[in-house]
Amino acid sequence: MKKHLFTGEACKTELLVVLLEKHGIEAEEEFVSEELREHEDEFNRETRVYVPEADYPKARELFFEDGGGEI
Repeated sequence: MKKHLFTGEACKTELLVVLLEKHGIEAEEEFVSEELREHEDEFNRETRVYVPEADYPKARELFFEDGGGEI
């Protein structure tokens, strides 16, 4: 089962997925909307990142807690 970790611009989610993979966490991306909105391009399109539920605590700790905040 996958758990939602982050929602943001595609350029940020791409970086997050690469960094998660370097830590052994297999992440998936999903566009919030199937179609590009008028104000979006391929880099700022709103995207969600999901990680396996078992890896969620490690992912949160690495990137969002106490000194994390890499994104």
